[in-house]
Amino acid sequence: MVGGEGTRINVHARVARSAVNGPGLRSVVWVQGCSLGCPGCFNPETHGRVPRERLTVRALADWALSVDGVEGLSLSGGEPFQQAGPLADLARRVREGGRSVLAFSGYTIEEIRALPDPGARALLAELDLLIDGRYQAALQAAGPWRGSSNQRVHVLGERYRGLVPEGSGGPREAEVRIEPGGAVSLSGFPDGRLLAALIRER
Repeated sequence: MVGGEGTRINVHARVARSAVNGPGLRSVVWVQGCSLGCPGCFNPETHGRVPRERLTVRALADWALSVDGVEGLSLSGGEPFQQAGPLADLARRVREGGRSVLAFSGYTIEEIRALPDPGARALLAELDLLIDGRYQAALQAAGPWRGSSNQRVHVLGERYRGLVPEGSGGPREAEVRIEPGGAVSLSGFPDGRLLAALIRER
């Protein structure tokens, strides 16, 4: 165990059900904090390390496993591998509960394996899928799950063998949610026109 059930994760946002953050219907956690600073990042508000919603591993696992009808949990951000230890414990608990775990990371898988933090390798070992690589706005990706075409989909276990789009193709997907207070949030990978229109309306 890298952390423990009382270890806290700095969470930017979470949503119980999403259809655009990996295969099937999934719960999603966006962590707070990322030092990579990819130009044009979809989620620049997640870069700062100021505490947002700090949740224990146990509380976040209980929440994820309480959502009915979802296939798994997706970790995004921010940068999950900059909170790798507690997220490894979270991923382990979620997988023990019968769900899959996917992570979006700006690091490549080679960089993750070279990180000095043992939590990084522990988190990688608990993933069913990894989408890796820094977002590059000039490299338009086709198909779901990737923001730019340099990013790769890694199948890290048998659960999704043969079910994952390895290359391009298929539509880009996005969800627009209107929160109870009237705020509009965007998830997934919109095309440039939709993203520009939403930014103008913010």
